[in-house]
Formats: sequence, C-alpha cells, structure tokens
Amino acid sequence: MPRFLLNNTAIETDLADGMVLLDFLRQEQQLIGTRAACREGDCGSCLVLCGELNQDIMQYRPVTSCLLPLGIINGRHIVTIEGINVDTLNPIQQALVEQGGIQCGFCTPGLVMAITTFFLTASSSTESLAIDAVSGNLCRCTGYAGIRRALAVLCRQFDLGSSKPENRINDLIEWQILPSWFGDISHCLAELSEAGENTIPSMIDQQIKVAGGTDLWVQKAQQLVHQNLDFIDSDEAIELTQQNCTINAATRIETLRLSPLMQQHFRQIEDDFKLICSMPVRQQATVGGNIVNASPIGDLSVFFLALDATLVLKSGKQQRSLPLRHFFKGYKQVDLQVDEELVGIRFFCPDTPLNFSFEKVSKRTYLDIASVNSAMLIELQDDCIKTIHISAGGVAATPLYLQQTCQFLQAKKVTADLIKQALDIAQTEISPIADIRGSIDYKRLLLKQLLIAHFLKLLPDLLCWEDLR
Repeated sequence: MPRFLLNNTAIETDLADGMVLLDFLRQEQQLIGTRAACREGDCGSCLVLCGELNQDIMQYRPVTSCLLPLGIINGRHIVTIEGINVDTLNPIQQALVEQGGIQCGFCTPGLVMAITTFFLTASSSTESLAIDAVSGNLCRCTGYAGIRRALAVLCRQFDLGSSKPENRINDLIEWQILPSWFGDISHCLAELSEAGENTIPSMIDQQIKVAGGTDLWVQKAQQLVHQNLDFIDSDEAIELTQQNCTINAATRIETLRLSPLMQQHFRQIEDDFKLICSMPVRQQATVGGNIVNASPIGDLSVFFLALDATLVLKSGKQQRSLPLRHFFKGYKQVDLQVDEELVGIRFFCPDTPLNFSFEKVSKRTYLDIASVNSAMLIELQDDCIKTIHISAGGVAATPLYLQQTCQFLQAKKVTADLIKQALDIAQTEISPIADIRGSIDYKRLLLKQLLIAHFLKLLPDLLCWEDLR
C-alpha cells in the first residue's frame, strides 16, 4: 500500500501498485495540471518532481509520471504544478510569460516543473545547465527561443552558486520560487517513513521484478496494473577497486552519466549519454533494466559489450558471473533463470582514461532509439593492437559483440589496409533486418561508417579518412 506526500498532503492508497502516477493524479486527485500526452516519456508534459530524504537533505529529480508506477513512489514526496502555484505567478512562470515562452500552454506545466528542478539541483546558474534541465520537454508552439530567453533571464536573476545544497530549499522559498510549506517537508517525510515501518510486506509468489520500469510501462501499462509487482529496493553505487569497476544494477542512467568516476575514465560520457532517451527518463531508468530488457539496440548493452563487461547474477544466496557477450541468447531472450536477478556489472578499468568511443545514429539526434549504435575500446602498444572490443546494435537479433573482427585485429600493426579488411569481416558477422528505422543495406552502411568513425576518433595519428574510403 503506497504511502507518500503529494504536494503538502500525506497520501495512502490501496490502488494497484502498477497504476501510473499520471492516472492517479488526474483521475483520483483531480490534479489535471499534469498533462497526459505521449505516455512514453518523450514529451515532458506530465513531468512532476520526486523527492527523497537523504542524510536529512531533500533531494529532488524530475520524473515522467506517465511511466512512474505508484509502487515506486512509496515514502517519497511528489510535487505537481498545483503544488508550486500560489496566488500570483512565481518568478519561473513570470519569466516564461514575459519572454514569450508560452503559447497554447499544454506543455507549460511540465516545463515549469523541469525549470524548478534545475533550481533545486543545479550547482550554478549556468544557462547551458538550465537548457539541459529542460531537454526532455517538447514544445510544438514556441520554437524554443522564448523558453531560452526565459532561462537566460532566470540565470541572471538568481545566483545558485551562492546557495548551498543544505540551504537550497530555504533560498528558493525566499526567492518565492517555492511556497513556504516546502520548509517542513523533510520533517513530514521523516514522520511518514516512520509510520510506514510497521507495514507488512507482500509475500505473493510469481511477482514481476521492477526497477525503473520505464520500458515496461511503455509496452504494457494496462496489463501491469493487474500484475503482482516486486519493486527492487537497492542503492545506486559505482565503485572502483583494484582496476575493477563495479556498478550496481539499480544505478540510474543519469547517475552514471554524471558520475565523476565515469567521467574520469570515459571523457565523452556526459555528452554521449545525452543520446540515450530523455533526461527525465534517464533519471528513472536503471542500468540493469536497460540490459535485461535485451533490446537489439539497447544503448547500455552496446556500451558495456565494448568493455567486455561481466554480469553479476544472484539467486537467493547463490551468485554467479557471466560475460555480457554470452548473456543474450536470442531476440529478447537472455541467460537469466526465473529466480535470478541482475545485481551488478563489472569491467576492467585501468588508472588512465579509456580509449573508448560510443556512436549512435537515429532518426532524431535526441529522444530517439537507435537505427544502429556501436562502441569500441582499443589499446595500442608500439602501434600494434594490444586490446580491442567492438560492439554493435541494430544489426542482429541481439546486441552483438563482433568477436571475429576483434580476433582478426588482435596483435596486428595498425594500417589502413588492416582496418579495411576488418570492416569487411564485420559485415560477415551481422545480419540486420529491414524495419521502420532503415533497410538492410542502410544498416550495413551505417555500421561501416560508425566503425570508421571509431577508428578515426581513437587513432587520429595513424589513420585518416581518405585512406579508409
């Protein structure tokens, strides 16, 4: 039975854990400012804030309520547009009006909530960070120019750099961005958590395990309302021990993107991961969920295949390790037993940044799934290939590790002719099918071009475009 704070009211409901928050808000609470639009996490119209108490500090993130089941928000603080509305426009709303950032108004509530999250979480009033914060919000009317002007005005008006995290909410109350009742939320949430400690957990068999659930509720939201669900309660963690990096499977994709440890070893990860779904979806989707989903174009599957990663699988007290390249057995089929759970991903990570490249081509640059994606890790010694791992998605029934291509390149001196031969071998390993994202010939060409892009990016002193055409 979910218990949570909705704006400044404690809520306890016996409705199904699988019911999405969007429907609960609009149908049960009549909070219709949260809009129902794409129901796939793409547009941001249904955006709300989700807050958790962490070491006595409230931490908020934006979430798409169309993909957020009630069972996940147990013990959290949910804020809708109605929750931040007061008698007059707050500074965010005022800036959008004055700068022409509003026309039909359908997307406006979600946009306001995204900007509010920026003020709650950003370390500085940097316009580029503000733009990133609204990157998951689509607007058909304004052309975005007015929204960008509003963000520029707000960044000049308020200095987030002078606002410490532990005092951020008080500062936003003083700036009239948040209503005054936000000051008591940490105490209210602590009391709610204490009251819920005596709740008896469900012991129903054959429950469906859910982490972020972002793809599950796109594919079968109605069915999941009637299913028995087991929400995985596990902490996020990214640890480096003796050159082995271990990532907890429950770690969110956005946490991975912004991790200082990951940025230290993958210099492009902050920008590369912007190509993976929308920012609010990255705030909810987990690393393990993306892999277990087993999509042939799964971005994280392709990313970790190129690291030759190993999965940590657990069943009760039993635990086993399995190379990721052996995990995928067929289309949407994986080597995961009924009672097993993916708990971690592990890969070798030296002290220096990895010579690593991730590439993705889709019909839209952002907010889209790949036509073809690929990744490569390469390590040289005296211009010879000491280590190489190459992966590709969208060119087979599963995310693919290009084993024959890697074996061919291993321990050979880099030359243009060698790379051309490797490109030909890669074509023999793939078996793309035609679909709405491209023909067979198009996908073959895309993979070739992406592999060339990897080599040119990672070996700029040894190869040039003219030699590989």
